[in-house]
Amino acid sequence: MQMVNQTDWKPRIVAFCCNWCSYAGADLAGSGRLSYPAEIKIVRVPCSCRVNPLFILRAFERGADGVILCGCHPGDCHYTSGNYYARRRMALLFSMLDYLGIERQRTRVEWVSAAEGAKFAATMNDFAKTITELGENRKLGDLRCKP
Repeated sequence: MQMVNQTDWKPRIVAFCCNWCSYAGADLAGSGRLSYPAEIKIVRVPCSCRVNPLFILRAFERGADGVILCGCHPGDCHYTSGNYYARRRMALLFSMLDYLGIERQRTRVEWVSAAEGAKFAATMNDFAKTITELGENRKLGDLRCKP
């Protein structure tokens, strides 16, 4: 593991959140004044199943150090079984990332409901801590995309 100067580097994290549960959980966390790092950029999607694994690979390519997918709890999806499809796709993506040499901890799937603002904030804080410990993602980064 490489040593990174904590004052110079902040992790770039992308969070794909489903509209019905996880995004509402993020909203509840904000309403409750629960904090999580500002480096986490939330992308609202209609359902977690709408996140193509290529979106995650593209986020890594464009400079993300970590990507998290948040959706409704299994059985509570507003689109009946969308999160089951997302879970299967992410299992395949994890094996692909292992093949590419990307650390498994850089990608995570979490189920957060609209009433779990505290869980959303705790999950984001924990994920940001994990990514900070891992350091900058250098495997898939495209040098043309660096600021």
